[in-house]
Amino acid sequence: MPRPSRRLRALPGAGAVLALLAGLLTACAEPDPGLTIGAGASSGLPMTKISVGIIPIIDVAPIYLGIQKGYFAQRGLEVEPVIAQTGGEIAEKVLGGKVDIGFSNVVSLLAAREKGAEVIAVAAGVSSTGDPVKDVNGVVVGKGSTLRSAKDLEGRKVAVNALNNIGDTTVSAAVEKAGGDPSKVTFVPMPFPEMPAAVKAGTVDAAWLSEPFVSSVVAGGGRILFNNLTETYSKVQIAAYFTTASFREKQPIILDRFVSALNDSLAYARDHQVQVREIVTTYTKIPREVAVSVNLPDWPVGLDRESLLAVGTAARRYGTLKKAPDVDGLVG
Repeated sequence: MPRPSRRLRALPGAGAVLALLAGLLTACAEPDPGLTIGAGASSGLPMTKISVGIIPIIDVAPIYLGIQKGYFAQRGLEVEPVIAQTGGEIAEKVLGGKVDIGFSNVVSLLAAREKGAEVIAVAAGVSSTGDPVKDVNGVVVGKGSTLRSAKDLEGRKVAVNALNNIGDTTVSAAVEKAGGDPSKVTFVPMPFPEMPAAVKAGTVDAAWLSEPFVSSVVAGGGRILFNNLTETYSKVQIAAYFTTASFREKQPIILDRFVSALNDSLAYARDHQVQVREIVTTYTKIPREVAVSVNLPDWPVGLDRESLLAVGTAARRYGTLKKAPDVDGLVG
């Protein structure tokens, strides 16, 4: 199968980050300056500050809930969220030793390992719901669109937030599954907030969007054409929390405490959607009236090797990865 079309170039610098990852590893040899030990907590453990690179989106709600509910403090951890705008920025900070742990989509992490960066996934981040009608992501079209299936994207323009990543990889998988040719799809890199207007104006024929933008397009008369995630795997593990092999070796106890607290936070988020909808309004720009109705992702505990392999295999098939995905290396 030929690669999907890459006729439009990626955003400036998008490929540069991955190219620099291997070189940045040398910075990890120095002790982490952000890891400091302070006064004791109510748990009796000495308090340790740990920095976590995140993007301010719905997906990272468990981190904020865990801080609010005291799951991290109970394990002697003071979590400092470090806000970034892209996964590439987070990866650069983690690999440069400026942030201890980061949040990134799984294709970016597999691509980083292929480039030689020793990133290690340590905990689940966020997953699709498995419901193609009610999910956190989806491929949408505007009001009046004549497209009816993924196959209809042949010869069309589809907006994705970045080229050679999880968006175009899973859209390509869905197109091929529907009997289409992914190489005939033109993927257009565009920030999520700009996509609804582009769909409405007809600048692109469809867009791969996340919430709250999916609901925004549907409310404006558009519709979900298909769910590229569920067409790739039943429940895709979209992102994971990761660190470097160096940090894991130097701080195994701290890392174990973090993962334990995060797992409690993930489980709490999964079972308390009202609290999730409340807390996302405190660290994102999503208005309360929107937060109460958007589709939420799933937050299962534990890394899903089968999902990672399915997505990684698709990334290899459509040219994002040049080799077989190093899933075993990623999950340690």
